[in-house]
Amino acid sequence: MRYLLALAALLASLNACAADYAREQKWADEVLPSVLVGDPVWLAQANGHKFLGLYTPVANAKAGLVVVHGIGVHPDWGLVSALRQQLPEAGYATLSVQMPVLAADAKVDDYLPTFDEAAERLKLAVQFLKDKGYTKVAIVAHSLGTRMSYHYLSQTPATPVVAWVAIGAPAALDTAKLRMPILDLYGQNDLPAVLAGAATRAAGLKQKGSTQVVVPGADHFFEGKDGPLLGQVRAWLDKTL
Repeated sequence: MRYLLALAALLASLNACAADYAREQKWADEVLPSVLVGDPVWLAQANGHKFLGLYTPVANAKAGLVVVHGIGVHPDWGLVSALRQQLPEAGYATLSVQMPVLAADAKVDDYLPTFDEAAERLKLAVQFLKDKGYTKVAIVAHSLGTRMSYHYLSQTPATPVVAWVAIGAPAALDTAKLRMPILDLYGQNDLPAVLAGAATRAAGLKQKGSTQVVVPGADHFFEGKDGPLLGQVRAWLDKTL
């Protein structure tokens, strides 16, 4: 009986850490009918699970961008939607991908066991863009998506990713570990964790072309600041790629 109880507790723990595929499908069912810009694509993981991406191609693009959302949302959410839809107008193809999600009340640390799966999804997204013929591929990530993409980039020395835009990174990431140019972008009124980690992130920005930018008056979600957000991202990409 004790063994069975221990096994049940272990299985419950594993399930609590696993990505919620049913919730992903619920997001997809809600999002897809309203998508006017971009095409839905489904990328398959090694375990057979297919996750949603919203792909907006551009002829003669400057680069392809993998766009990564934050905690518990979807590829057409908030500022991620603005980035994926408007950066193509500036000459950048975008692929906004569904990251692993957990229950609605899950906290940031609850997501740590999903980071390996997130890294697999990012690898597949990067390869998708490479297979489409984009010789340069960069990642543009927001919030928890920055931690997921940092996990992928720091664990994948041979990644073909040539640049990384980290928006509102909620951690003191060791950016010195990465070998590509980095834009560390956050708001003046961002979350306490983002502001507290800014100095540590800045200290590692030794790569050529890397910089840290604070957007005056912006909060973590850049409410009412889509223009400055897109302007900063576009200007840095134009200069860097």
